[in-house]
Formats: sequence, C-alpha cells, structure tokens
Amino acid sequence: MGIFIEAIDIAVWDAIENGPYIPMTKDDDGKREKHWSEWSDDERKRAQYDYRAKNIITSSLSIDEFFRISQWKSAKEMWDTLQVTHEGTSDVKRSRKHTLIREYEFFRMNHGESISDFQKRFTHLINHLVDLGRKFEEEELNLKVLQCLDRSWQAKVTAIEESKDLT
Repeated sequence: MGIFIEAIDIAVWDAIENGPYIPMTKDDDGKREKHWSEWSDDERKRAQYDYRAKNIITSSLSIDEFFRISQWKSAKEMWDTLQVTHEGTSDVKRSRKHTLIREYEFFRMNHGESISDFQKRFTHLINHLVDLGRKFEEEELNLKVLQCLDRSWQAKVTAIEESKDLT
C-alpha cells in the first residue's frame, strides 16, 4: 500500500510515516496550535496531506479493519495500528526474521520439485526477508540457488560456476 500512496503523493506518505502537520503560532504563553481559520494557504495544503492519507487508508479497508482504526485522529496512528495488527510488534518481526533466515540457510530443492516451483518458493522466501529488512547482493542469491539445486542439476551448476559470471 505504501507504493500506491507514494505514487499518489509522496507528501501523503510522509504524513503517514511522520504524523500530521499541525500549524502552530507563538503567543505570550509560548507555542499553541492555530485554529484552522488562522491557517495560511500553505499550512492548509500541508495539513491536508493527513486528511488525504486517512481517506486513502480508510477507503481501502474492510468494515472490520475500519472499525479497528476509526477512533484514531491521524493517519500515522491508523497506519501504526494496522502495522502492529498485521505485521506484529518489533519482537514478533525479529522472531519472524530469525525464523526466515534459518529457513534461508537450510533451503534446498525438494525431491521431484520442478525448477519453476523451486524458484517460486525461493523468491517467496527472499521477498519475505527483504520485507523484514534483510538485504541481498545479486551474486549471493545466485550462489544460493546453485547450492540448493539437487544432483540432477549438477552438470549445469558446474558449467555456470566455471563461467564465473554469477551476476
């Protein structure tokens, strides 16, 4: 969804990540939030990004998901709630990442598995790891694929390794 929102307007995504822009003014007591009638055109435009973000988020949800976040005032609060609900806390993410790393380390082609199914499984695993912040070099991934293929692929693996072009 982040890509979709960024494509609409990067400032809308910024409102989700960093919270709404709140126009402030200085008075004798320090800083205070401006009433919306005092906002300049630029302040109104910047504050509008949060409203647009809330509209996009709430319009994209099922009724159950909508009720889960409808009490929040900002798009950031809504997004954070959805993230924790669907992705878990940082501890859950860390645990999931460690589990996926172990799965990556022990990844092998299954007996009788087609190369297409093997590639789908591998790509699926890599995409999950990338989503959780793991970075891969192209050469590392190519080497991993070669190491994971079963014996029936050994001649092709040897030919590829001898060509020394794994990028």
